[in-house]
Amino acid sequence: MRIVIAGGGTGGHLFPGIAIAEEFLKRDDKTQVIFIGTKTGIEGKLLGQLGYELRTIDIEGLKGRGLKALAKGVYQVPQSMWQSRRILKQFRPHLVIGVGGYASGPAVLTAHFMGIPTAIAEQNAVPGVTNRILGKFANKIVITYAKTSTLFEQNKVILSGNPVRAAFITGEEPDKKKKDFWQLLIFGGSQGATAINKAMVDMLPQLQKMKNKIHLVHQTGARQMEKVKQAYKRSGIKAKVLPFIVDMAGAYQSADLIICRAGATSLAEITASGKAAILIPYPWAANDHQTKNAQTMEEAGAAVIISERDLSGGKLFGVIENLLYDEQKLIKMEKKSAKLGNINAAAKIVDACMKLMSKVN
Repeated sequence: MRIVIAGGGTGGHLFPGIAIAEEFLKRDDKTQVIFIGTKTGIEGKLLGQLGYELRTIDIEGLKGRGLKALAKGVYQVPQSMWQSRRILKQFRPHLVIGVGGYASGPAVLTAHFMGIPTAIAEQNAVPGVTNRILGKFANKIVITYAKTSTLFEQNKVILSGNPVRAAFITGEEPDKKKKDFWQLLIFGGSQGATAINKAMVDMLPQLQKMKNKIHLVHQTGARQMEKVKQAYKRSGIKAKVLPFIVDMAGAYQSADLIICRAGATSLAEITASGKAAILIPYPWAANDHQTKNAQTMEEAGAAVIISERDLSGGKLFGVIENLLYDEQKLIKMEKKSAKLGNINAAAKIVDACMKLMSKVN
């Protein structure tokens, strides 16, 4: 089989694509998988390290841009479709899967017009503009949340859940091991999050009283890494500060509590790992989809939400302290998180894709 996975830009789009690629290769290691993305997205930094080939096209987002940038973006659409056509003609894939992000649109549309079977994956409760358009053309649409199905043609939709990479799936319920410290994992997506970084720095004076009981692993993004690193150093609190964490699965496994945004892929990884979380949804996400994602976790008892408008160092410290000093509550949250984990999502998606290819080819 020859499979193209198109999209990326952020980890939220790219990592589900990697999970799907892993599942195809698990079934047949002779399968060839390539990715179509952009030079500027996270895919350019990460895929080579993981052993995947990336072919790039020139495309940028159109939403919320000035007139000059919008004109450039519109001009790039036919160009990117021509570039996609050249890649697809050369590789001759049996299937093209769009996982969201700028590169997904041109690649999936071009594949459709070339008669190649197509599928798209929607990670969020509310689909973005690109996937709403692609849903009219794609042969199959795999979704994370049941309520999303009403926004697409019912006969195309498969409820799969959001696929996570194999490294996140333990297959076991959380087992609290006695340690002499708590480990917190803090991140704001692959680019970092200014509001989360600021809240963490602001609460360092209050965190002093548990400085000997706590270790922090903090993904800040490249721009604010040095500033945050120096703040931890001045406070004397043990912290590993990184611009980006490559082995995120290892970071999850070591964490007692996770503080992060509420992107769909992060939540899928949290639940697959069976971890408790404090979620701070990105308030300007399209259709406020991060808040809707986070509410699913909070309603199940697996997370606590702090809205960004209420976020402060004091507020965040209060929630952290409440959870860490209530071991039974934390264990219950972890177990509820693990129950939400959909560890078979990638398999369901590949099953649907195999069925689609068998009908067409």
